[in-house]
Amino acid sequence: ITSRNSTEVTEFFLLGFGVQYEFQYFLFTVFLVIYGTSMVGIIGMILLIKIDSRLQTPMYFFLQHLAFVDICFISVVTPKMMQNFIIENKSISFKGCVVQLLVYTTFVTGDCYLLAATAVDHYVAVCNPLHYPTIMSRRVCIQLVAGSYIMGSINASVHTGFTFSLVFCKGNTINHFFCDIPPVLALSCSNTDINIMLIFAFVGFNLTSTVLAIIVSYMFILAAILKISSNAGKKKAFSTCASYLTAVTIFYGTLSYMYLQSYSHNSHENRKVASVFYGIVIPMLNPLIYSLRNKEVKEALKVIWKKFFFRLDPKC
Repeated sequence: ITSRNSTEVTEFFLLGFGVQYEFQYFLFTVFLVIYGTSMVGIIGMILLIKIDSRLQTPMYFFLQHLAFVDICFISVVTPKMMQNFIIENKSISFKGCVVQLLVYTTFVTGDCYLLAATAVDHYVAVCNPLHYPTIMSRRVCIQLVAGSYIMGSINASVHTGFTFSLVFCKGNTINHFFCDIPPVLALSCSNTDINIMLIFAFVGFNLTSTVLAIIVSYMFILAAILKISSNAGKKKAFSTCASYLTAVTIFYGTLSYMYLQSYSHNSHENRKVASVFYGIVIPMLNPLIYSLRNKEVKEALKVIWKKFFFRLDPKC
């Protein structure tokens, strides 16, 4: 970040959704409920996995980190967005904008790689159950998670560095509800061709590689499911896969729409709606999709609830 930029632009203003003043309080309430629900569900899932010894498996190790990533990227965006619904000053400092973009991009990218690692874990568990403990060892799981965070950090550092090395002279109002790359680039009077190429190259690689890992893994998983003789077993397995793939499809679909389409065909309002889906709504649904539909998690919840109930009831 050059000193020239920091003197030219010391703060940005987040335009948000551009709705009428009266409607902003309604949106504040909606997103407050979504954010509160997300935090309760995600933190509850992390604590449950920590507490119950039966959930100390590779699958739940990945789910724990998916939950942590969800907390990070919704918390760096949602509170500021909700604040802007109820105050007139919708500014964010230059440094605050840099940090928001860096953190958000790091964890969204990390989420992509963690989803791919989770899919591979599912594949090994279903298709190679006898070798599962050996293949998905503690060391391998840690390496996959560390690799996810490293890829996220590299991606975010490159985009943040190149974005905020530009000169901003087209005003300082960001037509979005947080500091994201496309609306920030729109304020620059520098040549942004390199930035756009980097977006297509990095985002294209990250999405393509992780989507391929998920697709290939689930092709093998579905082939294994079709071999199950019990109809009830098939139905249960398909239900679990369908919920996971639905969330993944929405997440990757909205990300692709945001960053891989030509900006001229991608309106500001549509970008905001897409960002709400992959950045706010999906994290709220993740605890339900990944854990609460799982038999082991339900059993763990029952055990903890019974222990809590017996402590409260002196008659027991």
